[in-house]
Amino acid sequence: MTEAVLKYLVDHREEQLEALNDFLRIPSVSTDSAFKDNVCEAASFVSDYLKKIGFDRVEIEETKGHPLVYGEWLGAGNDAPTVLVYGHYDVQPADPLPLWESDPFEPTVRNGRLFARGASDDKGQVFMYLAVFEAFMKTTGKLPINVKVCIEGEEEIGSEHLYDLLQTKKAQFAADFAMISDSGMVTEEQPTILYGLKGFTGLEFTIHGPANDLHSGIYGGAIRNPLMAMAQVLASMKDEHEVVLVDGFYDDVEPLTDEERQLITTAPSEDYIKTTGVSETVSEAGYTAVEHTMGRPTLEVNGMFGGYQGEGTKTIIPASATAKLTCRLVPGQDPEKVQDGLVTHIEENLPAGVTVEIEREPLSAKAYKVDPNHPLIEKAATSYSKAFNHPSVFVRMGGSIPVVEWIDDIFNIPIVLLGFGTPDDRLHSPNESFLLANFDRGLATLVDYFNSI
Repeated sequence: MTEAVLKYLVDHREEQLEALNDFLRIPSVSTDSAFKDNVCEAASFVSDYLKKIGFDRVEIEETKGHPLVYGEWLGAGNDAPTVLVYGHYDVQPADPLPLWESDPFEPTVRNGRLFARGASDDKGQVFMYLAVFEAFMKTTGKLPINVKVCIEGEEEIGSEHLYDLLQTKKAQFAADFAMISDSGMVTEEQPTILYGLKGFTGLEFTIHGPANDLHSGIYGGAIRNPLMAMAQVLASMKDEHEVVLVDGFYDDVEPLTDEERQLITTAPSEDYIKTTGVSETVSEAGYTAVEHTMGRPTLEVNGMFGGYQGEGTKTIIPASATAKLTCRLVPGQDPEKVQDGLVTHIEENLPAGVTVEIEREPLSAKAYKVDPNHPLIEKAATSYSKAFNHPSVFVRMGGSIPVVEWIDDIFNIPIVLLGFGTPDDRLHSPNESFLLANFDRGLATLVDYFNSI
């Protein structure tokens, strides 16, 4: 069975890549209302493809935002497991356009890479599942397991309506396990099993001082400067060793085990100095930079602004200053409790003479972790290793995919995070691309995995 399916994929590679190109040509930018019709067009593409493959039930689920595509094929019988495949068809804006070497919505192949917005995140990886399902149906007339598909159009804007939909239609989406390919590998040829993701929370706060900008000569020394107050508050949150000083921040943190630290050491790691251009890395005292990004919580200032931003000098005390903070969380931490701690810290460290206004991040998520020795994970690692001809490594990722925590919370099922992107894909940036060698090897991985379950 496997050989016939793989042969079909090889024989039909060009037409499937052209279908992927058609998918990529749709500018399904979910963040911009000007592209609303295009987002719906991308949903229809997925829906039509599932129908063409032969899925028994295909529906476009309307939400208060962008639609979600649901499909199912349950012909493998009650004794076979059911997988819920999640992905997203929406993409980030292409801006800044002048930095693209080719049209972001006209797929182009250069040096073995397919360049287009969404090529890796996540249309290319979503399409791999469609291609594999098609290959099974065309060669054997059936799939080896029962399949439910959930492809949404709001991932790039926080999946705002997904949780409620999954909760409301829990029975419809219920499965024995889930698969998500919306991530990557540590190197181009190193199969990488993600067994953990960080959670996410944050807030924005604005420090208000005078009712309007003031002359810094006349009022300097008498009026608290909101930007200076902001700097004091932010500086109080971490020490020089990257240890967060917010009271209670580490109280519920699940520590890294010796086994996990060994897994991190075993996996190839990114050369941060080379890839980011910094002069040296920093990390929490007692942990390496890789351990910190993968398995320890972080607090970062994402932006701060206030006062005069133009050319030259404008001698003022600004009326206000704003900062945006986010925290990446690890298992054990509760996003709401972390937010509470941040709010308390800001209020207690606010200098006299100013007031503060705090807006909490509404779309927080807990961290997720699955046992790397789970049988479904081990089978995925085996299939991965066969296709890439390298032993799989197991890592946790510093990023967050809220839907992972939501699926875990609602369905309490294992989630296989099987990504085929690479560090050079330039996600969310100009010249996003997907390595075509990984497209081919990823197809082989999925075929072997579905046949092994």
